[in-house]
Amino acid sequence: MAAFCLTEPASGSDASVSTRPFKIWISNEGLAETFTVFAQTPVKDEKTGETKDKVTAFIVERSFGGVNKYASNTAEVYFEDVKIPVENILGEVGDGFKVAMNILNNGKFGMAAALSGTMTNCIKKAEEHAAGRTQFGSKIHTFGAIQEKIGRMQMAQYVTESMAYMVSANMDQCFTEFQIEAAISKVYASEAAWFCADEAIQILYMKDCGLEPVMRYLGIFRIFEGTNDILRLFVALTGIQYAGNHLKELQKAMKNPAANTGVLFGAGKWLTSKAIEDFVATIEDLLIKHGKKIINEQFLLKRVADSAMDIYAMVSVLSRASRAMKRNEASGQHESLMCQVYCNEASERISGNLKSTISLKWS
Repeated sequence: MAAFCLTEPASGSDASVSTRPFKIWISNEGLAETFTVFAQTPVKDEKTGETKDKVTAFIVERSFGGVNKYASNTAEVYFEDVKIPVENILGEVGDGFKVAMNILNNGKFGMAAALSGTMTNCIKKAEEHAAGRTQFGSKIHTFGAIQEKIGRMQMAQYVTESMAYMVSANMDQCFTEFQIEAAISKVYASEAAWFCADEAIQILYMKDCGLEPVMRYLGIFRIFEGTNDILRLFVALTGIQYAGNHLKELQKAMKNPAANTGVLFGAGKWLTSKAIEDFVATIEDLLIKHGKKIINEQFLLKRVADSAMDIYAMVSVLSRASRAMKRNEASGQHESLMCQVYCNEASERISGNLKSTISLKWS
């Protein structure tokens, strides 16, 4: 049993690590015998001769001594004068931040898969209850309001699962750069799962339905492995670096359906291509206006991130639904409908978000 020790009382999303580690909110701390710990170490620059503190990753065993635990399984852990063998350095000295980010990236990609299962469970419970409960002389699954709730829950689950397939495909093809995709899928999945649990509870409204603990536990998914607010900034700022060439290539592919393995839907394809075109133009405009200071424009970056996430979701559902249609799968028509609805609504959100950056940036 192992634990990942990064967060400290004075550092969270910024991952600013101290020399004497006192870590908080460490999962498995009460059970673990091995810890991946991040601490500042002096590193000498061979070119300049200057010594600076940099983060290094260590593998620490409880048996080393000086490892003190507090409270429950998710708890605080304090390291005091722990003697660590040099061979227990993880990676290279000074590369701890890179190690930490890679570990966090690998923690994100599975969330869309896991949470899509949670959402399926919420939807199943809501559907079963709606089909069996009678109000005003009719089963409540015949009411339009309930039908819309369940329909939107299903669509959110479909988008989440489609993202999981996309990220998994990237990994299966041995891509090494999937940080943005993993971050997007984590943000979308955690918020969509919360939405599904909330809507399911609204339909059932009973403690014994089994969804109360699901709702309670889902809150952490929007916080750990990087809070959704910070990840939106990451998506926006990292995406800006690649927005030009990468998205233009994707747009070119969208305009040439014969070159794609799936049958891309005309309307959805056009909406996605148009969204990419507007997104690239907006990024270029923002960079001209703000330059490097764009990193401080969080109001703008949030809207850029939300647009990027919607574009990725559109590509994900287009890919999956077109595959289902091409293979004449029984779910093909249903997937096609969800894909079209999502692309229509996403394109409107993207248009609104990108237009708002124009009005905000001149204020």
